[in-house]
Amino acid sequence: MHVSELCSSALAHIPPPRLTFDGKAAVLKNPTTVTGCRRHHPRRMDMALTSYSSHGAQLHYRIRVSPKCTAKGSPASGEVGESGGGGGQVSQFERLFSNLNQASLKREPGSLSSAVFLVAGTTVGAGILAIPAVTQEAGFLASAVICILCWIFMVTTGLLIAEVNVNTMCELGSGGVSLVSMAMRTLGKTGVQVVGASYIFIHYALLVAYIARSSDILSHFLQSPLWETASLFSLLLGGLCYLGSQRVIGAVNGILLVGIIASFTGLVVASSGNLHWDALLKANFEAAPHSIPIILLSFVYQNVVPVLCTNLEGNLSRIRTAIVLGTAIPLTLFLVWDGVILGTISTPDMVSNMLSDPLQQLRSTSTVVGSIVDVFSLFAIATSFIGFVLGLTDFLADLLKLPAGENRPLTYFLTLVPPLVLSLLDPEIFFKALDFAGTYGVLVLFGVVPAAMSWSDKYSSSGSSSSSVKLPELVYGGKLTLSLVMGSAGLIILSELLQNFIHI
Repeated sequence: MHVSELCSSALAHIPPPRLTFDGKAAVLKNPTTVTGCRRHHPRRMDMALTSYSSHGAQLHYRIRVSPKCTAKGSPASGEVGESGGGGGQVSQFERLFSNLNQASLKREPGSLSSAVFLVAGTTVGAGILAIPAVTQEAGFLASAVICILCWIFMVTTGLLIAEVNVNTMCELGSGGVSLVSMAMRTLGKTGVQVVGASYIFIHYALLVAYIARSSDILSHFLQSPLWETASLFSLLLGGLCYLGSQRVIGAVNGILLVGIIASFTGLVVASSGNLHWDALLKANFEAAPHSIPIILLSFVYQNVVPVLCTNLEGNLSRIRTAIVLGTAIPLTLFLVWDGVILGTISTPDMVSNMLSDPLQQLRSTSTVVGSIVDVFSLFAIATSFIGFVLGLTDFLADLLKLPAGENRPLTYFLTLVPPLVLSLLDPEIFFKALDFAGTYGVLVLFGVVPAAMSWSDKYSSSGSSSSSVKLPELVYGGKLTLSLVMGSAGLIILSELLQNFIHI
């Protein structure tokens, strides 16, 4: 079918966007891959739309182009190969759709640096403040090994979520696909219930902790009551998420991340004079597994992966880069942060047979160090708060069947007000809930569920593996990798359950 034959009278009033065909393709629901190669058929043309749907700032379209390139040999680097109509060949493409400005219809591609900052900022949150407390018994060397293993685990599950998300966008022909739609497509109603309950619980629990901790820090700086500082923090960052564009939010995340690095560097310099290098060689591997739930909680970023996939237009290569680099930054910060604090507090104090918090000990060493710790904590919480607000509002919009890509006051009200109220009532009642969320919620939602969705997506008869288009994989290893992910998460959950029952 030729391009001229695709123009519909129903779309005649819509000016088609001007695209440059450079050997790369857009792929959508049950798509016909756009084919061509720069060596034989370079071209620039106006393409008519076969499907026109507006989701906020996104226009999704399917394009058929004729004639096809019939040159022999494999396509050159960067060119597109056509799927064999169910033959199992992998379709290479640049992006699934284009994010367009509604007014100008000009493409506004997501920034890779903004995506990296979003992942890094979401990951570096309040969890980093608890890492020294849960790793001091194991020592730095053993906890560093655990930290790296946890990073590999969380990167893998994040890439699995991205795979399923892109496949779901391909099948549904729509961006803005959240975990609810992914779970419904792959795991059915039971999966949706598990995902929904875990997702909402984890997000509300962590948002309560973020608001409570940030309001405490701000109240000391501003000499204001907690309710004012908590409301100010929620209003400023919540308003940024509601009113700000992708680029504005990415820029703010970048500034906050620079603030984290600057304050972190100042903390390292201020504490390096008291660093005991021999203390870093301590390794108690028997105690190391107890720190896994909190470290995994510190690496949570998967809630923004659906947002990331939409912002980057389903570009798998850029999505992989954003996740790996975006989590590598927090990994480095976690290791250095843990090393500096455990190396400075060489002899942990024992209070009532319990290890005291090394962070509190470090804060009490001097006023300057205490101030730097507070600034670092505030920046870390702010970046994570933005990511969790974006992730939860997107989730609630999908749960409530609201149009994708449009900011709705209702979703932000439901995201911000309940945690604000609960943090003001009595945030201490959520400490056990936070520990429970890290132990069970994170391992279920961001451990078992991603592997189960990917398994269903790849190997179930109802999954997208039966689709006419097979997309490139972000995680290799097939069933072995998926089994290891689910088995590891299940083993940790079981061990924590047994430990809790023994203590009871």
